[in-house]
Order: sequence, then structure tokens, then C-alpha cells
Amino acid sequence: MKPSLLVLIPLNDASRANVEAAFEVVYAPDAAGRAAAIAQRGDAIRAVLTNGTTGLTAAEIDRMPQLEFVSALGAGFENLAIDHARARDIVLVNGAGTNDHCVADHAFALLLAVVRDVPQLDQATRAGAWRDTLPMRPNVSGKRLGIVGLGNIGEKVARRGAGFDMEIGYHNRKPREGSALRYFDSLEGLARWCDFLVVATPGGAGTRHLIGKTVLEALGADGFVVNVSRGSVVDTAALAEALAAGVIAGAALDVYESEPHPPEALLALRNVVLTPHVGGRSPEAITASVDNFLANASRHFAGDAVLTPI
Repeated sequence: MKPSLLVLIPLNDASRANVEAAFEVVYAPDAAGRAAAIAQRGDAIRAVLTNGTTGLTAAEIDRMPQLEFVSALGAGFENLAIDHARARDIVLVNGAGTNDHCVADHAFALLLAVVRDVPQLDQATRAGAWRDTLPMRPNVSGKRLGIVGLGNIGEKVARRGAGFDMEIGYHNRKPREGSALRYFDSLEGLARWCDFLVVATPGGAGTRHLIGKTVLEALGADGFVVNVSRGSVVDTAALAEALAAGVIAGAALDVYESEPHPPEALLALRNVVLTPHVGGRSPEAITASVDNFLANASRHFAGDAVLTPI
């Protein structure tokens, strides 16, 4: 008999079919369905598939007495009740490494878009404007790239920066072992040094509003910030104020504090590029993430060690 799996996130048809081949699926990708599924089927659920944004609460875990395996589809797991799950000896995994290239690609797409003013140039062209009437925009190549969080995604952003002949520095809680990149033990120091600040650090309480007024002031009037991590990492009010006052030159965000609602304070600002948390989404990335989940689940239910434990 296939184990029962509670799916709390939307899956496309192909992914759902692959998952249903291995599990008895309870599909509840919205709040109302989630509550009903746990109330009605919680006693039988042995596995949960979620993601870092959707999460899984301690109270929900308590309503699933047979739960033994929880997977976050992507790399993030900030809204999972990790300690509570571990107290129950529930095995926890994530999708580390499955969408890193996609997110790094998107980070550079955002950086190019905001620095080169691509959305505004597109609109101006459609309105009949010619280049002589428009301001010139700076290069991306040859500049200084600062990366906040040199994990798997940050490292891939750095590799893309190297392809643009950029000088690269980073800030972590401690230097990354084996990295030849320039390390800054101060986030403000990194912001003062770089032209472009790409945020790729994990979300959660420890990084909430890490990018705030002080860091933005250090980045300066010619600086740009790109966030592909979690919306909570950037103080939206401080960013809106900095953009409106010219404290920094521009920002590009794939994530924001008000998700899934757009950040109202930023919508009227010209020097912002926004996308709706799609940095890790591509057919290739979703396939890799689902395959990773299935491999982890198969190993767990066979009694083997999982591949990407949290």
C-alpha cells in the first residue's frame, strides 16, 4: 500500500502524476483545503510536501500522529516548525541544489533589467521614443558585485559575475571555506565597496530586515540592490524611502514582504523592477525538485539515508 502524502503546494499535471505514482496523495494547495484535509485525513498522513513559504506549523504536525517525513520542495524551509518536527523524530529534507541555476539566472536578469533600465526602455520604445531623448545607463560589466550569502545560489551568481568581468566580494557569517573571493565581515562594508548588491541569503528570523536603512545608505546613490532570497530580508519601508529619495539608484526584487500581494510602497516608483517570486521556477527546475523529492522519499520509506537532509 502506498503511503499517504499531503501536498500543500500547487503542482503541474506532470509533477502531480509522478507523485501520485508513488503516494496516495491528498492534494490541498490552498488554505481552506489544507485545513479540511488535515482535519479529515490527518490521522493517516505519513508524509508532507510543502515549501519554505507555505511551511508547516507545529499545530499541524500535532494533528498528524503518523507523520514521519516532511519535504520542502525548494531550498528554503523558514516556515517549517523544524524543532517541533525533530522532537517527533520526523525526517526533514529540502530541494537544495535543484533550482540554484534558475535562481542565479533570474538574479542576473533582474540586475541587467534594472541597471540597463530595460522595462522603461521597452515602454518608451513602444511610445515612439528614440535613444537621443533617453538617459544613458551604466554598464554592468566591469563593476563590483557584492553577494549577501555565498551559498549554492550565491556561488553561482558569483560565477555569472565573473563572466561579466566583475570584481566580486561577499558577506557571510563566516568566510566560505575554499573560496578565493573577497570576504567582508561587515555587511555595511560590503555595501560601501560594491556597485551592485545581490541578496541570496536564507530567510527566517535571523535575517529579517538585514537589508535596511544603514546598508542602503552604505550602498549609495549609484548602487543597486537585487533580492532573490526571501522578502523578509529587505525592509520594504526603508527601501521605498531610499529609492524615492535617491539614496540608491534602483532595486530589483523577485521576493517581497507582502507576498503574494505586490509591495504597494514600491509600485509607483520608476527605479524598481518586480517579478512575482518566480526566480526558482522553470520546467527544468521544477522537474529536478520533484525528482529530488521522490528520491528522498523513496530512500526514507526504504529505510535508507536521505540525500538532502535539513
